Amino acid sequence: MPEIPKKSSVVMITSNGMSNAEPELSQLLLSNYLKLLIDESLLPNAILFYGEGVKTVVENSLFIASLQKLEQNGVKLIVCKTCLNFYDLLDKIKVGNIGSMADIVHYQWNVDKVITL
Repeated sequence: MPEIPKKSSVVMITSNGMSNAEPELSQLLLSNYLKLLIDESLLPNAILFYGEGVKTVVENSLFIASLQKLEQNGVKLIVCKTCLNFYDLLDKIKVGNIGSMADIVHYQWNVDKVITL
C-alpha cells in the first residue's frame, strides 16, 4: 500500500462490536479491526468509548487483550463514566481511563480525523 501521511485521529466505539450485523459477526469485525490497528501500526491518538461501546472495556469482553496492547503503544482509551454508570459497569472496567463527555468532546475537536465504528 502507498504511504499516506498520518493525521491525528480518534476512533469512537459506540457499540459492543462493529456494524449493525448479528452480535457474533459484529464482534468479529471489531476484533479484526483492533488487531489490524496494532499489526499495521495505525495508531489513533485515542479511542473513545460511549453508549454500548463501554461494554468493550469491561470484564469478560473479547477485546481486552487488543485494547491493552493499543494502550501500551500510547493510545489513550477514554471511557464515558455516565455510560458505565447507566449500564452498572463502573466497577467492572478492565482497560482505559474513565472520562467525561467533556473529555470526549475535547478529543473530537482537537484532532484532524474522527472515525466512528
